[in-house]
Amino acid sequence: MQRIKPIPIGIEFYKQMIDNEYYYVDKTLLIKDILEQGSAVTLFTRPRRFGKTLTQSMLKTFFEKEILPDGTVMDNSIYFQGKKIMEAGEEYTKHMGQYPVIFLSLKAAKQPTYEVAYQNLINDIRKEYIRHRYVLKGESLLPIQKNYYNSVIEDKAKPSLYATAIQFLSECLESYHKQKVIILLDEYDVPLENAYFSGFYDEMVSFIRSFFESALKTNESLKLAVVTGCLRISRESIFTGLNNLDVVSVLNEDYAEYFGFTQNEVNSLLETYGIIDKRDEVKAWYDGYLFGKTEVYNPWSLINYVKDITHENTEFPKPYWSNTSSNSIVRELINTADNVTKQEIEKLISGGTIEKPIHEDITYADIYKSQDNLWNFLFFTGYLKAVDKSFAQRKIYLSMTIPNEEILYIYENIIQEWFDNKIKTVDFSELYRAVINGNIKVFEDCLKEQLYESISFMDSAENFYHGFLLGLLGGLQRYEKLSNRESGEGRYDIVLKPYDEKQPAIILELKRVQKFTEMEDMCYKALQQINDKRYDKSLLDEGYTIIKKYGICFCKKSCIVKIQE
Repeated sequence: MQRIKPIPIGIEFYKQMIDNEYYYVDKTLLIKDILEQGSAVTLFTRPRRFGKTLTQSMLKTFFEKEILPDGTVMDNSIYFQGKKIMEAGEEYTKHMGQYPVIFLSLKAAKQPTYEVAYQNLINDIRKEYIRHRYVLKGESLLPIQKNYYNSVIEDKAKPSLYATAIQFLSECLESYHKQKVIILLDEYDVPLENAYFSGFYDEMVSFIRSFFESALKTNESLKLAVVTGCLRISRESIFTGLNNLDVVSVLNEDYAEYFGFTQNEVNSLLETYGIIDKRDEVKAWYDGYLFGKTEVYNPWSLINYVKDITHENTEFPKPYWSNTSSNSIVRELINTADNVTKQEIEKLISGGTIEKPIHEDITYADIYKSQDNLWNFLFFTGYLKAVDKSFAQRKIYLSMTIPNEEILYIYENIIQEWFDNKIKTVDFSELYRAVINGNIKVFEDCLKEQLYESISFMDSAENFYHGFLLGLLGGLQRYEKLSNRESGEGRYDIVLKPYDEKQPAIILELKRVQKFTEMEDMCYKALQQINDKRYDKSLLDEGYTIIKKYGICFCKKSCIVKIQE
């Protein structure tokens, strides 16, 4: 019986993936495309958890002439046996194991202060120096170069040297190998995102600019570089003058299939683990991202889903991405939304599209300057997908929608959080008095006002209105709130049961219609349902003598309230 490979949750290192025989979706033909394109520096921008780090690790394993501590050269070809790149031809495989490689992830700079973030970056640079310390042997370096090199390892170098440390390391490696260097920089924008939200943005931009210019612009030892991140950040002049930069964003068709899983790859994965019957569910929840014209699945969510289903940890899909991605921008969009933005959010949640001008050169400092910038950020970080594009007044406009059920869950969850926090700041005493006293005009007016101010989920409207009303009534003191309980011959929507039996008990039956003209009639049908189904039975059995019965009908952001006492 063939062994089923383990599922690689959180495995970011290519060698570890192959050594431990994890299930690997073969993306090695990316190497062929990079060599064919011939760009000196390629910047890939993709949402978080779309395989960027694993891809960089794969490139390192392929290209690197890896020197072991004993001075021998590691044969990394074993990691590519049976992979697609080996079938591409000698034109490409001849590059395997031929170059010194500098690999650096900048994610360690996600720290609360500039000093700690800077030191973490320095520590990672030192580790790369230590990894290549074999260059200190022999006569390839001058004594002054060796002194500089050792000063970095010992953390005694001047700050100015750290800013140019990758360029200097490149020179040392070229001198030793007699071959130009490949530089791989992962999570390049993490230091800037973190610095912006932590309050030391200008300091970090200054360091990263010098760091990138020396490594990628003025580095004569550079063969090629691959940089990965979530956003293209250029206004801060991080890539100033870098005329050899090829930016590949989610709008580009080039390289589109190498980040995320294509439909064929997903089918193969599901078949391997015997859950091909879950294909439609998987598509609804984790598909829908569009890179160029190529539709792809979220790889992180998909492999987590496959593992949970096959290990019987769950029977249903989960929002795995919401637990790993920063949702702060969605939260900011909702918290600062004006009436127009609220309508746009509602349109998206109901499955519609919105059209916005798009610009790739966004900065963290610009994100909160306008709602359009927030929409741009959400698009490039995977919270929206493009379904159409147009060109007008020298601008590109994208029609955008929510990609899938998983992202819809994130929006709805944050909207619910916003609503729960919002109602804590509002005095609803007038509403509560109206409900208890049977003042249907005040009750109705209060509901309409809150509906107008809120963001609603019109695609699941009945559930929304139910949760909306329960949320508003949550602060009603001395009443127990009951929902969807059996009583009589059915299940009522909401019952408010007073702790003091002399106060009125309250039954609320909710309806929803598509046309305003149907609202009043539906209110009376709600009241009739309360009586026909005997929803008051459990209250009467407990001895309550005063029972108010409300029929409430919603239509979009309006409502009508009727009462029967």
